Amino acid sequence: MSLDTLIECEGLTKHYGSAVALDTVSLTLPAGEPIALIGPNGAGKTTLLSLLCGFIRPSAGQVRVLGQQPGSQALSGRLSALPQDALLDPRLSVGGQLRFFARLQGMSAQQAKMDTHRVLQTVDLLDSINTKPVDLSHGMRKRIAIAQALLGEPKLVLLDEPTAGIDPPNAKMIRDLIRAQSTRTTFIVSSHNLDELERLCGSVVHLEKGRLISVGGVNDDAENHEFVTLRINTVEESTFMMAAKALAGVQNITRTAQGDYLIQTDDDMKTSLALMQMLSDYGWRYRQLSRGKTLEERLYGDAS
Repeated sequence: MSLDTLIECEGLTKHYGSAVALDTVSLTLPAGEPIALIGPNGAGKTTLLSLLCGFIRPSAGQVRVLGQQPGSQALSGRLSALPQDALLDPRLSVGGQLRFFARLQGMSAQQAKMDTHRVLQTVDLLDSINTKPVDLSHGMRKRIAIAQALLGEPKLVLLDEPTAGIDPPNAKMIRDLIRAQSTRTTFIVSSHNLDELERLCGSVVHLEKGRLISVGGVNDDAENHEFVTLRINTVEESTFMMAAKALAGVQNITRTAQGDYLIQTDDDMKTSLALMQMLSDYGWRYRQLSRGKTLEERLYGDAS
């Protein structure tokens, strides 16, 4: 196993009675940029995360995390996870329970105190150290839970829907936190928010019905370089279509389910530059212009 390899799965399978939750999944994931774990409900995402943590055992196949068997004591402090519905103990202060979890990792009382201060400072909530969770907002409680996952400076952190149901400021803070921590920690992020994952992650693991569909970089699809995606809401569609279709290199324009313009072209770079000039000439303000299809359109654009 390479020193940069975090996870190795070979024929990983999990049955619940007659139901197959994970079906002969084989993959290797390296350390580095955040990794997106995507798929519809029932795809096997939570089962995979549970197997990696050692919460459950596989029905067949092999899995190694940082070269160790999941659940091994050797992974204490090196692997952490934040389930979507993880709850903080309402009876204990934020600092009290973080120190408790740090001690469970084997830290001394002094080390636990210092690391609790470190992770609370990382999530910008050190001033809440003596506060009970019931007195914090949902978004702040989520940030405290992420602070717990960062205790001990783990090499790998598994996050299940880390921004689900929280307000935009806290969601942005969590995304910024993941980016900042990614220089020393690899994050695997499971989420249904594909726009967020596309901005945050460098690679994607795609599961469907327990099977591995693909593993690769966010922009690895060669066909992706034949398209430009434009998000603009202030222009009447027929007016925009007439102007854009007149640009050199534009072959076709369609609207996606998300309301974006998907522009097929024979040169995505030249078309991007021409679009920006056209938008400037007409005084049209746009929200986003990107080369290639969005991740959502690449994965589900042809779904009925």
